[in-house]
Amino acid sequence: MKIAPLHPDSTECDHAVSLSGKPRDPASGCAGRRSYAVVCSACGLVGDPHGLGVLAEPAQTRHRDSHKTTLVPATR
Repeated sequence: MKIAPLHPDSTECDHAVSLSGKPRDPASGCAGRRSYAVVCSACGLVGDPHGLGVLAEPAQTRHRDSHKTTLVPATR
């Protein structure tokens, strides 16, 4: 499970950016980061994107905890 930075068109951003979210390399073609989404490897996108990465952390924790509560005990 990860928090993925997103471009304004909702594609994932893996470019180097400054603290403001703007690309460090203007020639990279990056439009900058606009939001952050929680992405689960099993469920995909979780909820709506958040304006700041730190605001996505509680949603990430809640979703991770929901997987823990749905674990089924092993049978012998």
